[in-house]
Amino acid sequence: MSIPQDKLSAWPTRYWHRLDDGRVQCDMCPRACKLKNGQRGLCFVRACEHDSIVLTTYGRSSGFCIDPIEKKPLNHFLPGSPVLSFGTAGCNLACKFCQNWDISKSREMDTLADAATPEALALAAVRLGCRSVAFTYNDPVVFHEYAIDVAQACHEQGVRTVAVTAGYVCDEPRAEFYHYIDAANVDLKAFTERFYRNLTGSSLQPVLETLVYLKHYTNVWFEITTLLIPGENDSVAEVEQMTTWIAENLGLEVPLHFTAFHPDWKMRDIAATPPATLTRARQIALKNGLKFVYTGNVHDPAGGTTHCPTCGTAVIVRDWYELTSWKLTENGDCLVCGAICPGVFDQSPSDWGRKRIPVRLA
Repeated sequence: MSIPQDKLSAWPTRYWHRLDDGRVQCDMCPRACKLKNGQRGLCFVRACEHDSIVLTTYGRSSGFCIDPIEKKPLNHFLPGSPVLSFGTAGCNLACKFCQNWDISKSREMDTLADAATPEALALAAVRLGCRSVAFTYNDPVVFHEYAIDVAQACHEQGVRTVAVTAGYVCDEPRAEFYHYIDAANVDLKAFTERFYRNLTGSSLQPVLETLVYLKHYTNVWFEITTLLIPGENDSVAEVEQMTTWIAENLGLEVPLHFTAFHPDWKMRDIAATPPATLTRARQIALKNGLKFVYTGNVHDPAGGTTHCPTCGTAVIVRDWYELTSWKLTENGDCLVCGAICPGVFDQSPSDWGRKRIPVRLA
């Protein structure tokens, strides 16, 4: 199926309503942008045309790449397997520390160099040997309609879907979206409203609601990532509060990744996160009962290893994104004591390793 050029720039959407003053309110995320004809929301890719909200990036991508699934990061979802990753342009947050700012903050449609229908993308994943397709680089919340169509096409080909998201979305579109998603990594950026307000231009509470929704109302496998920024969200008190909340509201088995900040976008004056900060945060989370806590963006074999929650055996050992040891059955049972390691596993791990390969689908 080819996509008509006129629809590429104005794909119809349904999460919006008209206001009494003649404007149209977008109901995709809690930002609730109120727009006149010709205006775009903060995300830049959802626009008001002919008194309705349209998506301007349907079927267009900033690029495709085959990644290790651990790079999302997902450590308990088809470990070692390749995932076909792609994003579009725009974002509904305004993070001053954005690590993908050239994509998420793009205002140039030339960024969208690749085009692919949902069916073509799903078939490409099969052809390239990818077990899953990831919506990443920018938040799939802003290309909701395209992501859902891709997910449906992928499922028809036996390919699973992964969402890498900040979780900042309204209730109704959230429920529709996760109906089609197999796994997610939610970026819990901090645990204070101050941080969310000042550094992301959003709020914390909707993100917590997304996490609770995923845990209690879906079968989506999900993991959490927190980028620790020196002096902003890395205090002992905040990590204590956050990991206690996770334990009490999401359970002890949800994997949590602490990753290292590096100077970028509008926060180039802050130093990179010391590895010791990640290690300290991991120790706090483990102390508070979380069973699967990882470190990222640094070489830390201990922080990359998955241990059996019962006997402590190192059931998956990683060197960066490469698996070097595997002691699980296809059901995720520990080969030593038989206890279940939660996640989605194969009988044996894939061996994609650390490779990252850009591809063109056009």
